[in-house]
Amino acid sequence: MSDPVAQKTQELIAHPVVVIDQTGALVARRGLENQHLGADQALQLLSSQPALICHQTFLLERLMAASTDKSRTINEQRHFDVCELFAFVCPALMATPTPQGLAKALGLLPSDDDTATLKQLIAELLTRLTDRQYPHRHDAAQSAKFLQRGRWPFADMVLACLTHDHGDMKLNEFATGLNVWDRLEEWEDDGPRPPGSHIAVKPDEASDYLSQIIGSHGEHRQQQFDYCREATRAFQPRQHRRQNTIVLAEAGTGLGKTLGYLAPSAIWADRNKAPVWISTYTKNLQRQLEQETHRLIKDPAQRRSRVVIRKGRENYACLLNMQDAFAALTSQNPKTALMAALVARWARYSRDGDMVGGDFPAWLMGLFFPERARGGRTISPASLGMTDRRGECIFAACPHYRKCFIEKSVRAARKADLVIANHALVLFQAAVEYSIGTAKPATDDDQADDDPGFNRLVFDEGHHLFDAADSAFSAHITGMETAELRRWVRGSENQHRRGRSLKDRIGDLLDDDEESKNLLEQVLRAAMILPGPGWQSRIQAGMGEGHTEKFLVLVRQQVLARSDNRSMETDCRPMIDGLAAAAGTLAAGFIDLKRPLTALANRFLQKLADEADELDTIERNRLEALAMSMKRRGELTLNGWIDMLSRLLEETDSAFVEWFEIEQQYGMEFDFGMHSHWKDPSEPLAGAVLAQADGVIITSATLKDRPPSAPDDWEHAEMRTGAIHLPYSVIRVAHESPFDYLGNSRLIVVNDMGRDNMDHLAAAYRELFLAAGGGSLGLFTAISRLRAVHQRLSAPLAAKGLALYAQHVDPMDTGTLVDMFRADRDSCLLGTDAVRDGVDVPGGSLRLIVQDRVPWPRPTILERQRREAFGGSAWMDMLVRLRLRQAFGRLIRRKTDRGIFVMLDSRLASRFKTAFPEGMEIERMGLVEALEIISNYRFTT
Repeated sequence: MSDPVAQKTQELIAHPVVVIDQTGALVARRGLENQHLGADQALQLLSSQPALICHQTFLLERLMAASTDKSRTINEQRHFDVCELFAFVCPALMATPTPQGLAKALGLLPSDDDTATLKQLIAELLTRLTDRQYPHRHDAAQSAKFLQRGRWPFADMVLACLTHDHGDMKLNEFATGLNVWDRLEEWEDDGPRPPGSHIAVKPDEASDYLSQIIGSHGEHRQQQFDYCREATRAFQPRQHRRQNTIVLAEAGTGLGKTLGYLAPSAIWADRNKAPVWISTYTKNLQRQLEQETHRLIKDPAQRRSRVVIRKGRENYACLLNMQDAFAALTSQNPKTALMAALVARWARYSRDGDMVGGDFPAWLMGLFFPERARGGRTISPASLGMTDRRGECIFAACPHYRKCFIEKSVRAARKADLVIANHALVLFQAAVEYSIGTAKPATDDDQADDDPGFNRLVFDEGHHLFDAADSAFSAHITGMETAELRRWVRGSENQHRRGRSLKDRIGDLLDDDEESKNLLEQVLRAAMILPGPGWQSRIQAGMGEGHTEKFLVLVRQQVLARSDNRSMETDCRPMIDGLAAAAGTLAAGFIDLKRPLTALANRFLQKLADEADELDTIERNRLEALAMSMKRRGELTLNGWIDMLSRLLEETDSAFVEWFEIEQQYGMEFDFGMHSHWKDPSEPLAGAVLAQADGVIITSATLKDRPPSAPDDWEHAEMRTGAIHLPYSVIRVAHESPFDYLGNSRLIVVNDMGRDNMDHLAAAYRELFLAAGGGSLGLFTAISRLRAVHQRLSAPLAAKGLALYAQHVDPMDTGTLVDMFRADRDSCLLGTDAVRDGVDVPGGSLRLIVQDRVPWPRPTILERQRREAFGGSAWMDMLVRLRLRQAFGRLIRRKTDRGIFVMLDSRLASRFKTAFPEGMEIERMGLVEALEIISNYRFTT
């Protein structure tokens, strides 16, 4: 250890070291053995002096929950938080924010004693700063100098380490190091990619490549190779323009489907110089999928160019927005100034600027806004205005355009072999093209020569396609949506918020074009019908201003008059007095806004055609992007709203389900509006996506339903994926999981539980978790029930030494909570459907799953209409079975896993038995008997 590191480490050890212990707080002082303090003593200590800790917000939340003094307020003392130091020294390095997790990320062998691990972390991080090869040393020192002025506890020691043996380093006293945009590399535009060829992938070569990927040390499973060979059928050239190849492929858990479809995808992309788009459901799963490509492409540089993750613009850091956010954060207090500095450090190192599910540490947000975290409110870079906002980009007019993360991502995807996207992005893009006429169903004769968009597509987690399409192809006339459109047109009209108007974004492009200027003025005037600042209060008071607010006042009145207090929604018809007239007036206002907006977009497109030989690439890209942005809002958003109001006034049956709703957040009215969804969203999915591509694989471990009458039912799989709407047959393949579920798992229904008594429910969770010794996942059908159980569960589990994490309670994002749960073998986690569908925790860390209720769909107007359209109770039963299959699928993730699934709801009928592996019996018993079985179960093989 170098001298400055040794000196600074010793200075730190002079402070108390406080880490979480399930029985209270574990405190170590210099020269003394570890001491156990209760929560009250630990809080008193932390309020009185600085300490060495790990993630202050999470630590204080745990101690406050265990404190006997519920009136205590937290004194925001400035502590030596190792998470802050880690984020400074190792930006963009992913880690779980625990002593063990940070040590693992640094390649250290952590001690069983967390206090010792914290000291080990400090020494390692400071040592890295003294390394002469530490990257961007001067930039880091400049940031530390800035943070020194704000009295960041680590600033002095960080600066000492960075300047050690660099006595000649010149630091600007007034610089902050925040101007990261000045130091990023510019992207290069290589022009459009030429069209690819159409050379088929043969089954033998795909399976040979898969064997090569797995290698001699991997497990060769025949089902995986069979799956891989069948996947090649989606990588054949089209034989007819009106017919492509759709493969529905169910692959049981553990089969290895990811490598099974990646192998032919990689061959196709490399051979034909054409990309394959691979779409999954969540953003976290995108990163997991990208990790699998490391086995295909070993070289990191090659992988960066050949594999690209693509998301919506709102996921990426916007450098211009970041610049504005930094100005606000540095003027607030030293704590938020530190956050700005750490975000700037991350942006300097980030692979692609992805702040949502990318290499940005999501746990960082909770450190700087603990009051929001304690209120259960979402804290994200987007909420602080650091990411791109819808339609606000000024493209080439932005001073940071040549360094923009979003532009880099778009250009990288154009050149990549494998583009890893998510369902939301793929379907939104398809919905836009479908609505504004750049893509049509393949049955339209005039579209024969159109570019089909995504030529080769793989939809992983294909069982979510129905829900993803439901979101992508829906429309909403709400206060939030319409106010957002006004902000997009007129800019921010609130002096405390920033926003660029349409005039700001396109004004310099109008030159002497008087007709375009006149159209712009018409757009600005017409947008006055949309809700302005303060619209929520006015609507609640019944004093709406403008056509939209007046319409929403009546919508709210109808909901309050006819709904119960639980749903806060009602059918659109019959309408209350005055609502039809208000809808007609609003429709006319939308038409008046759409007409000049679409005309202005067409003027830009015409300019592109007329001045093709004069415009450079950047100017063309900017004009095209702005034109398409205006067309999207004119022909997608406004057209959709006009159609909704037309259907409302005509009172005719249609393919849509529409209703009025008041949305609430934290028990308060938040938004009001009319909602419109397709009864069957797989219909536009088929026309906009499936029929357009040359080849599509839709795959999942739970693709088809298994009703008792037809345990091999493909009908619902075709219905929920849109394949049923294609005028030709699709390919169906299915492979069972290689796991021995009957030998390694049990299914128990506890039949003596009172479902609505929270004390009894929490007691059941407590005893079940203790019987398993932790390693338990609690699933809930409602957030309110989760919170009620957590409140009653945390102290008893802590008293037994078991950590408890909870979605919607702990000040951490879901991905981080799952990482913490995975890393702690005997911990417990509570979650809702996001956890049910996205947890991958192999091994002993997940050996017991407890579900509170049968996961029936929430009884809404939308579900009522779909039940009528899709077969009544059969539709509801199918949804329950699919959710149960997903939940049970979390339990066994590898061959050596063993576990028990417990349902605390006696209503789990025998007809749901087919949701579980074939041959598995439902064991019905009382709680005492279930506890005895779990206590004696051999969870390890």
